[in-house]
Amino acid sequence: MAERTVHRRGYREGLGGEMVAEFLGTFVLLLLGIGSVAVAVVGLPGSGRQTADFGADNWLIISWGWGLAVVFGVYVAGGISGAHLNPAVTLAFAVRRGFPWRKVLPYWLAQVVGAFVAAALVYASYRWAIDAANAKAGVPRDKSLGTYSIFATFPAEYFGNSWWGPLLDQIVGTGILLLLICALIDTRNTAPMSNLGPFLIGLVVVAIGLTFGTNAGYAINPARDFGPRLFTFFEGWGSIALPGSFEWFSGYWWIPIVGPLVGGVIGIVVYDLLITSVIKARSGLTEEGPATEEP
Repeated sequence: MAERTVHRRGYREGLGGEMVAEFLGTFVLLLLGIGSVAVAVVGLPGSGRQTADFGADNWLIISWGWGLAVVFGVYVAGGISGAHLNPAVTLAFAVRRGFPWRKVLPYWLAQVVGAFVAAALVYASYRWAIDAANAKAGVPRDKSLGTYSIFATFPAEYFGNSWWGPLLDQIVGTGILLLLICALIDTRNTAPMSNLGPFLIGLVVVAIGLTFGTNAGYAINPARDFGPRLFTFFEGWGSIALPGSFEWFSGYWWIPIVGPLVGGVIGIVVYDLLITSVIKARSGLTEEGPATEEP
């Protein structure tokens, strides 16, 4: 008589496995993204490999570093969790794509923890360079906006103490991100084939960095900013991290959270209203609504 094997459903098959994928995908995203900023801000200058001040070349390192970080983060988690890697993506998909609301908070938690752990590992690798940069500048860690900027974002000085400009920047940047993600995954439109989607989504992030990045550091991802921000608070950057205050800004911490959440929903709504509705109409699909008489 054949033995009966009982298969027990483990955490890997359900929401737990998706959370692990979101954690690891976000970890890879932040590890490579923050790492690229560390190279540009303290790595190259401190190592003697760069003698000029921070300039356009360094910004290209950061923009491409974050773009490639997105590519590989999505490849890590895409087949398991959908590779949201961003609370704004998770919220937008829950609002417009039928993503289960019960999974929103667990996804957010996994994303923030992944970002926090990645920030800790980058710090462990670059703390010598960070300390050397602070010593050379003659400023303590809790006054060093430059080394803090490796991990989290802040608004450009030209905004002054205004919160509206950086908030608008985050809404616009994340709106662009979600609109283009929708276009790139929409197989009814001209979505890329052969698993090229993650690569092109990474290029979207490069484009946002090159066009809107200097306004407020293009966080466009609450977990990307809050996880490292929380780490830097515990590691000695003090009020620069939380509540997010420096010479020309104060209480900034909420803007890279609220702005992307609002912008993400706006971006996906715009795509659905202006593109998805047209695709459905041209393919003969009907939408729910009041009946209208054909002309």
